[in-house]
Amino acid sequence: MSVHSRGHSPKPARAQEILDLLRLSGGSSRINELAEAIGVTEETVRRNIKTLSEDGLVQKFHGSVQLAETKTELSFSARMSEQPGAKRRIAAHVASRVPDGASLFLDVGSTTAYIAKALQGHSDLYIVTNSAAVAHALGARNGNRVFMPGGELRSHDGGIFGVDALEFAARFQTDFAILSIAAINAQTAFSIFDLEEAKYSRAIMDHAVTRIIAADSSKFGRRAPISLANPELLDLLITDNQPPEDITAKLTELGIEIALANSLPSTGHHS
Repeated sequence: MSVHSRGHSPKPARAQEILDLLRLSGGSSRINELAEAIGVTEETVRRNIKTLSEDGLVQKFHGSVQLAETKTELSFSARMSEQPGAKRRIAAHVASRVPDGASLFLDVGSTTAYIAKALQGHSDLYIVTNSAAVAHALGARNGNRVFMPGGELRSHDGGIFGVDALEFAARFQTDFAILSIAAINAQTAFSIFDLEEAKYSRAIMDHAVTRIIAADSSKFGRRAPISLANPELLDLLITDNQPPEDITAKLTELGIEIALANSLPSTGHHS
Protein backbone atom coordinates (compact mmCIF):
# COMPACT_ATOMS: atom_id res chain seq x y z
CA MET A 1 0.00 0.00 0.00
CA SER A 2 3.02 2.30 0.35
CA VAL A 3 2.73 4.00 -3.01
CA HIS A 4 4.58 7.29 -3.54
CA SER A 5 2.18 10.19 -3.10
CA ARG A 6 2.63 12.61 -5.98
CA GLY A 7 1.09 15.43 -3.95
CA HIS A 8 4.13 15.79 -1.69
CA SER A 9 7.73 16.80 -2.16
CA PRO A 10 9.91 13.92 -3.33
CA LYS A 11 12.63 15.21 -0.97
CA PRO A 12 11.19 17.21 1.96
CA ALA A 13 14.71 17.90 3.24
CA ARG A 14 15.68 19.37 -0.16
CA ALA A 15 12.62 21.62 -0.17
CA GLN A 16 13.49 22.81 3.34
CA GLU A 17 17.05 23.52 2.18
CA ILE A 18 15.66 25.69 -0.62
CA LEU A 19 13.47 27.60 1.85
CA ASP A 20 16.46 28.13 4.18
CA LEU A 21 18.61 29.39 1.31
CA LEU A 22 15.87 31.78 0.19
CA ARG A 23 15.55 33.22 3.70
CA LEU A 24 19.31 33.63 4.07
CA SER A 25 19.67 35.27 0.66
CA GLY A 26 17.09 37.94 1.43
CA GLY A 27 13.90 36.23 0.23
CA SER A 28 14.62 35.61 -3.44
CA SER A 29 17.14 33.83 -5.65
CA ARG A 30 17.74 32.65 -9.19
CA ILE A 31 17.13 28.95 -9.92
CA ASN A 32 20.70 28.40 -11.17
CA GLU A 33 22.16 29.96 -8.01
CA LEU A 34 20.07 27.68 -5.79
CA ALA A 35 21.14 24.64 -7.80
CA GLU A 36 24.80 25.63 -7.52
CA ALA A 37 24.53 26.34 -3.78
CA ILE A 38 22.88 22.98 -3.02
CA GLY A 39 24.90 20.99 -5.55
CA VAL A 40 22.00 19.58 -7.58
CA THR A 41 20.59 20.11 -11.07
CA GLU A 42 18.31 23.02 -11.91
CA GLU A 43 15.62 20.44 -12.76
CA THR A 44 15.77 19.10 -9.18
CA VAL A 45 15.39 22.62 -7.83
CA ARG A 46 12.44 23.28 -10.17
CA ARG A 47 10.66 20.08 -9.04
CA ASN A 48 10.96 21.10 -5.41
CA ILE A 49 9.93 24.68 -6.17
CA LYS A 50 6.81 23.37 -7.96
CA THR A 51 5.81 21.55 -4.76
CA LEU A 52 6.61 24.57 -2.59
CA SER A 53 4.60 26.77 -4.92
CA GLU A 54 1.62 24.43 -4.75
CA ASP A 55 1.86 24.61 -0.96
CA GLY A 56 1.80 28.41 -1.17
CA LEU A 57 5.28 28.85 0.28
CA VAL A 58 7.02 30.41 -2.72
CA GLN A 59 6.22 32.33 -5.89
CA LYS A 60 7.78 31.32 -9.22
CA PHE A 61 9.06 33.76 -11.80
CA HIS A 62 11.00 33.26 -15.01
CA GLY A 63 14.33 31.84 -13.86
CA SER A 64 13.85 32.83 -10.24
CA VAL A 65 11.80 32.21 -7.12
CA GLN A 66 10.93 34.19 -4.00
CA LEU A 67 9.35 33.43 -0.65
CA ALA A 68 5.61 34.03 -0.63
CA GLU A 69 5.94 35.75 2.74
CA THR A 70 7.96 38.58 1.19
CA LYS A 71 6.97 40.33 -2.04
CA THR A 72 10.48 41.68 -2.61
CA GLU A 73 13.96 40.87 -1.43
CA LEU A 74 13.98 41.19 2.36
CA SER A 75 14.48 44.87 3.07
CA PHE A 76 17.32 46.26 5.13
CA SER A 77 14.82 47.52 7.71
CA ALA A 78 13.38 44.00 8.01
CA ARG A 79 16.84 42.56 8.68
CA MET A 80 17.43 45.33 11.23
CA SER A 81 14.41 43.97 13.13
CA GLU A 82 15.84 40.42 13.33
CA GLN A 83 17.58 39.59 16.66
CA PRO A 84 17.74 43.29 17.67
CA GLY A 85 18.68 42.64 21.30
CA ALA A 86 21.59 40.40 20.37
CA LYS A 87 22.77 42.84 17.70
CA ARG A 88 22.71 45.75 20.15
CA ARG A 89 24.77 43.80 22.70
CA ILE A 90 27.25 42.76 20.02
CA ALA A 91 27.45 46.35 18.75
CA ALA A 92 28.11 47.69 22.26
CA HIS A 93 30.89 45.16 22.76
CA VAL A 94 32.52 46.03 19.42
CA ALA A 95 32.31 49.74 20.25
CA SER A 96 33.99 49.11 23.62
CA ARG A 97 37.03 47.71 21.78
CA VAL A 98 37.37 50.66 19.38
CA PRO A 99 39.22 53.67 20.82
CA ASP A 100 38.57 57.27 19.81
CA GLY A 101 40.67 58.22 16.80
CA ALA A 102 40.75 54.66 15.42
CA SER A 103 40.53 53.86 11.71
CA LEU A 104 38.13 51.15 10.60
CA PHE A 105 36.46 49.45 7.68
CA LEU A 106 32.74 48.73 8.19
CA ASP A 107 30.95 46.57 5.64
CA VAL A 108 27.29 46.31 4.62
CA GLY A 109 25.14 44.38 7.08
CA SER A 110 22.40 44.96 9.61
CA THR A 111 24.74 44.08 12.50
CA THR A 112 27.28 46.54 11.10
CA ALA A 113 24.58 49.23 11.06
CA TYR A 114 23.96 48.57 14.78
CA ILE A 115 27.71 48.88 15.36
CA ALA A 116 27.74 52.25 13.58
CA LYS A 117 25.00 53.46 15.95
CA ALA A 118 26.95 52.16 18.95
CA LEU A 119 29.98 54.16 17.77
CA GLN A 120 28.08 57.46 17.69
CA GLY A 121 29.55 58.49 21.05
CA HIS A 122 33.10 58.07 19.73
CA SER A 123 35.08 60.91 18.20
CA ASP A 124 37.73 61.44 15.52
CA LEU A 125 37.05 58.09 13.86
CA TYR A 126 38.41 57.45 10.36
CA ILE A 127 35.78 55.26 8.68
CA VAL A 128 35.94 53.57 5.29
CA THR A 129 32.61 52.00 4.33
CA ASN A 130 30.50 50.93 1.37
CA SER A 131 27.31 51.18 3.47
CA ALA A 132 24.99 54.18 3.25
CA ALA A 133 23.58 53.30 6.69
CA VAL A 134 27.04 53.43 8.28
CA ALA A 135 27.94 56.69 6.54
CA HIS A 136 24.65 58.25 7.65
CA ALA A 137 25.14 57.14 11.28
CA LEU A 138 28.74 58.31 11.66
CA GLY A 139 29.32 61.08 9.12
CA ALA A 140 29.48 64.78 10.08
CA ARG A 141 29.70 64.18 13.84
CA ASN A 142 32.38 64.34 16.57
CA GLY A 143 35.21 65.07 14.15
CA ASN A 144 34.75 61.77 12.28
CA ARG A 145 35.96 61.40 8.70
CA VAL A 146 33.94 59.04 6.48
CA PHE A 147 35.12 57.74 3.09
CA MET A 148 32.85 55.95 0.58
CA PRO A 149 33.47 54.53 -2.90
CA GLY A 150 31.53 55.85 -5.87
CA GLY A 151 28.93 53.79 -7.67
CA GLU A 152 25.30 52.75 -7.51
CA LEU A 153 23.65 52.11 -4.15
CA ARG A 154 22.00 48.69 -4.12
CA SER A 155 18.31 49.11 -3.41
CA HIS A 156 17.95 46.26 -0.91
CA ASP A 157 20.86 47.08 1.41
CA GLY A 158 22.23 50.51 0.53
CA GLY A 159 25.63 49.05 -0.33
CA ILE A 160 28.09 49.98 -3.08
CA PHE A 161 29.96 47.13 -4.77
CA GLY A 162 31.97 46.35 -7.88
CA VAL A 163 35.47 46.88 -9.21
CA ASP A 164 35.60 50.57 -8.25
CA ALA A 165 34.65 49.78 -4.65
CA LEU A 166 37.40 47.14 -4.44
CA GLU A 167 40.01 49.52 -5.86
CA PHE A 168 38.83 52.22 -3.46
CA ALA A 169 39.17 49.93 -0.42
CA ALA A 170 42.71 48.99 -1.46
CA ARG A 171 43.85 52.61 -0.99
CA PHE A 172 43.37 52.44 2.79
CA GLN A 173 45.09 50.72 5.70
CA THR A 174 43.02 50.65 8.91
CA ASP A 175 43.27 49.50 12.52
CA PHE A 176 40.10 47.38 12.25
CA ALA A 177 37.97 45.60 9.66
CA ILE A 178 34.55 44.81 11.08
CA LEU A 179 32.62 42.28 9.03
CA SER A 180 29.16 40.73 8.96
CA ILE A 181 28.49 37.13 7.92
CA ALA A 182 25.64 34.87 6.78
CA ALA A 183 26.72 31.49 8.14
CA ILE A 184 29.13 29.98 10.67
CA ASN A 185 29.75 26.23 10.79
CA ALA A 186 32.50 23.79 11.74
CA GLN A 187 33.23 22.73 8.16
CA THR A 188 33.82 26.02 6.30
CA ALA A 189 33.98 28.44 9.27
CA PHE A 190 32.58 31.69 7.80
CA SER A 191 30.56 31.92 4.61
CA ILE A 192 28.26 34.25 2.75
CA PHE A 193 25.66 34.24 -0.04
CA ASP A 194 26.62 37.30 -2.05
CA LEU A 195 29.78 37.05 -4.16
CA GLU A 196 30.21 40.84 -4.35
CA GLU A 197 30.02 41.09 -0.56
CA ALA A 198 32.58 38.30 -0.24
CA LYS A 199 34.99 40.06 -2.62
CA TYR A 200 34.66 43.31 -0.68
CA SER A 201 35.14 41.54 2.67
CA ARG A 202 38.32 39.89 1.39
CA ALA A 203 39.62 43.24 0.15
CA ILE A 204 39.15 45.03 3.47
CA MET A 205 40.58 42.12 5.46
CA ASP A 206 43.79 42.46 3.44
CA HIS A 207 44.10 46.11 4.52
CA ALA A 208 43.36 45.96 8.26
CA VAL A 209 45.43 45.11 11.33
CA THR A 210 42.63 43.49 13.39
CA ARG A 211 39.80 41.61 11.65
CA ILE A 212 36.58 41.13 13.57
CA ILE A 213 33.46 39.13 12.66
CA ALA A 214 30.33 40.43 14.39
CA ALA A 215 27.49 37.89 14.24
CA ASP A 216 24.61 36.76 16.43
CA SER A 217 24.12 33.12 17.37
CA SER A 218 21.34 32.55 14.81
CA LYS A 219 24.19 32.21 12.26
CA PHE A 220 25.60 29.10 14.01
CA GLY A 221 25.12 25.91 12.00
CA ARG A 222 23.92 27.73 8.90
CA ARG A 223 25.48 27.11 5.50
CA ALA A 224 26.20 29.44 2.61
CA PRO A 225 27.98 28.70 -0.68
CA ILE A 226 30.75 31.33 -0.72
CA SER A 227 33.69 31.24 1.66
CA LEU A 228 34.33 34.66 3.18
CA ALA A 229 38.11 34.34 2.93
CA ASN A 230 40.95 32.38 4.47
CA PRO A 231 39.53 32.12 8.02
CA GLU A 232 43.05 32.10 9.50
CA LEU A 233 43.20 35.81 8.63
CA LEU A 234 40.45 36.54 11.18
CA ASP A 235 41.29 37.50 14.74
CA LEU A 236 38.03 37.66 16.66
CA LEU A 237 34.37 36.59 16.62
CA ILE A 238 32.09 38.75 18.73
CA THR A 239 28.75 37.03 19.31
CA ASP A 240 25.97 36.78 21.89
CA ASN A 241 26.22 33.09 22.88
CA GLN A 242 28.94 30.49 23.10
CA PRO A 243 29.02 28.61 19.78
CA PRO A 244 28.33 24.84 19.71
CA GLU A 245 31.31 22.64 20.58
CA ASP A 246 32.22 21.78 16.99
CA ILE A 247 32.30 25.45 15.93
CA THR A 248 34.23 26.44 19.06
CA ALA A 249 36.80 23.72 18.32
CA LYS A 250 37.13 24.87 14.70
CA LEU A 251 37.65 28.53 15.66
CA THR A 252 40.15 27.56 18.39
CA GLU A 253 42.07 25.52 15.82
CA LEU A 254 42.14 28.57 13.53
CA GLY A 255 43.39 30.80 16.34
CA ILE A 256 40.23 32.94 16.36
CA GLU A 257 39.27 34.42 19.73
CA ILE A 258 35.60 34.19 20.74
CA ALA A 259 34.21 37.11 22.76
CA LEU A 260 30.71 37.02 24.24
CA ALA A 261 28.89 40.33 24.04
CA ASN A 262 26.85 39.56 27.16
CA SER A 263 29.94 40.19 29.29
CA LEU A 264 30.93 43.72 28.37
CA PRO A 265 34.36 44.95 29.42
CA SER A 266 33.97 47.25 32.42
CA THR A 267 36.11 49.98 30.89
CA GLY A 268 34.68 52.48 28.42
CA HIS A 269 36.16 53.38 25.07
CA HIS A 270 37.90 56.45 26.44
CA SER A 271 40.16 54.49 28.77
